[in-house]
Amino acid sequence: MTKRSKKRKKRTWRDAFGPNERHQRVRPTESFDYIPNPHRGTTTFQRFQGDALYPGDRSSDTDGPTVFKRAPKHLKPNRNYAPWTTVSYCRWPWSWLEPKKGKYNWRLVDGALKAGRDRGQTVQMRFQPYTLRVDYSETPIKARRHPPQRSVNVPDWYWDTGATWLTKGTYAPNEPDSNDPRYLEHFGDFIRAFAERYDGHHNLESIDIAYAGFWGESGGNTTKRTAEKLAEIYLKSFRKTQLLSMVGTAGCKYAARKTRNSRRHLGWRADCFGDLRFVKHSPDVPDGLNWTHMYEAYPREVVQCGVVDAWKTAPVTMETCGNAMTWHKRGYDLDWIVEQGYRYHMTFFMPKSVAYPKSMIEKLVAFDKRIGYRFVLKQVRLPLEATPGGRMEFQTFIENVGCAPIYRPYKLAYRFTQGRRSLVAHSKQDIRTWLPGNVWFAERITLPKGLKPGEATIDVGIVNDDDQPVVWFAIKGKLAAGWHPMTKIDVV
Repeated sequence: MTKRSKKRKKRTWRDAFGPNERHQRVRPTESFDYIPNPHRGTTTFQRFQGDALYPGDRSSDTDGPTVFKRAPKHLKPNRNYAPWTTVSYCRWPWSWLEPKKGKYNWRLVDGALKAGRDRGQTVQMRFQPYTLRVDYSETPIKARRHPPQRSVNVPDWYWDTGATWLTKGTYAPNEPDSNDPRYLEHFGDFIRAFAERYDGHHNLESIDIAYAGFWGESGGNTTKRTAEKLAEIYLKSFRKTQLLSMVGTAGCKYAARKTRNSRRHLGWRADCFGDLRFVKHSPDVPDGLNWTHMYEAYPREVVQCGVVDAWKTAPVTMETCGNAMTWHKRGYDLDWIVEQGYRYHMTFFMPKSVAYPKSMIEKLVAFDKRIGYRFVLKQVRLPLEATPGGRMEFQTFIENVGCAPIYRPYKLAYRFTQGRRSLVAHSKQDIRTWLPGNVWFAERITLPKGLKPGEATIDVGIVNDDDQPVVWFAIKGKLAAGWHPMTKIDVV
């Protein structure tokens, strides 16, 4: 006669805890995978995610995109570059965007914003006063009055306003006098028109304060006072979109001072990141002791412009001189450059959509993972049970293993699910204060009233205003809807 096997008692998740235990701890496993989180990382340049990289080692500072192809059904990761980029950088000369006074070519801007959205990217932008030297014998001009023979590619109509030029300009002969009141009026009108249409656009990541000179970033021939007036137009026009100012310029110094004690937060950008061009056999200085951006410009300029701590509240963008291929050919010290990027608390890296040398790919992808923010959820301590409408204490430990915070006011949220019903509770934490290092906080979360007695699963996420997860923790496990599964709780 065989003994009837005893029926096992069904165990629940709660049985793992002792009868007198009141709290549980959740400790996710850190993930070291590549995470395409928004508002950070390597950018594409005049390109969008999935587009071909520039051939060779040259890209175009002038030619922003004019044709926008439909996004493929299945985007593929980039080869020989950062695998996925969630930010695109685009810029166009003023003459392309306002070919006639008051008649704007918004098609370019609309196209770029839509293309970015379709590729999972936000877009950083700059509109540039002029970008090329022109010879009117080769490039005919439509203006009735204009400089003799050589100048730059401002809109043709601008010269007919009576605008003046400088015979010996900073960058080119007969370039516009940017201190002329007409320049302040007409380029200022364009800045205001752009802001009226696009300020606060959900897919516009940032705008460069570009106001005068070649590419607009350095200020050209402006006096300090004129630079301040042009920077002020940006500050008054863009109230919602993040502004970035070129470090080392009078406009940057003014904008930083003007916003220092306000609710506005000015970010900064730098051109020629990585420049270690140590000249040999110079007739003027000993070998290797010449001026370079990395040794001379940036350490001084961030102090003089008053933006040493700006990274705590606004992003830092670094654009390369040349690109990573240039660094490789010149034998630059990549490890030292990367470390400087961390020390400047870089959020955006712009290597201009040129392929990485094979010897640099691994290190530059690792660099991309760490710049900006990268949040690791280390532990959450919470109750084993709670009553609908009741408040329960969550103690949370997060590590930001990146080198900067996030600058968007998304919300930390918990989703409680029973069957097909899900309810979301929000944390009151300001995630923009999660600086690099350890973050710990305790807060009381209200268990949603719509839950019934029984088990409920808890997921965690960083969500937008529609309660859709938009930022992911660097932890293992993510549901199809983007939430991270966490634990259960007894609703009593």
